[in-house]
Amino acid sequence: MMLKEATDTAYITPRGLAKILNELARLRDDKRIEIVERLHDSMAGGDSIDNTEYLLVQEELALVEGRIRELENIRRNAEVIQPGEVDGIIHIGSTVVIQEEGTELETYTIVGPAEANPCEGCISNRSPLGRALLDHTIGEEVEIETPDGPMCFRIIAVN
Repeated sequence: MMLKEATDTAYITPRGLAKILNELARLRDDKRIEIVERLHDSMAGGDSIDNTEYLLVQEELALVEGRIRELENIRRNAEVIQPGEVDGIIHIGSTVVIQEEGTELETYTIVGPAEANPCEGCISNRSPLGRALLDHTIGEEVEIETPDGPMCFRIIAVN
């Protein structure tokens, strides 16, 4: 996830921030060093212009450096979402149980884009569903537009 601008706030849970810091440390302390060593080894293999391995390793290093910059930007602009008061109103950081008519219950935690992973039950506050749920309460229905038409969800619980 890339923030729109270097000054965008990155809403993130303490768990999400820990994951980002761990990935950042791994990339800086292990992956970058490993790639630089491979880059030096491939340079020893002859003319770097004709050395395909050198070019591939150089590209891999550029990708890792880009990810490091992205993670540093998120860390710099992070606003840690602390569990708020349980007032029944959906905020960033709330865990919400919703149900579309005729389907099973779904549980999502509303997080910032940097931490969003729908497969793990974390949706972005900027996603259509996340935006629709914010500031609503238990029992309300929210509607979102999808390419297949509108979808309506009832809010069952908010934690």
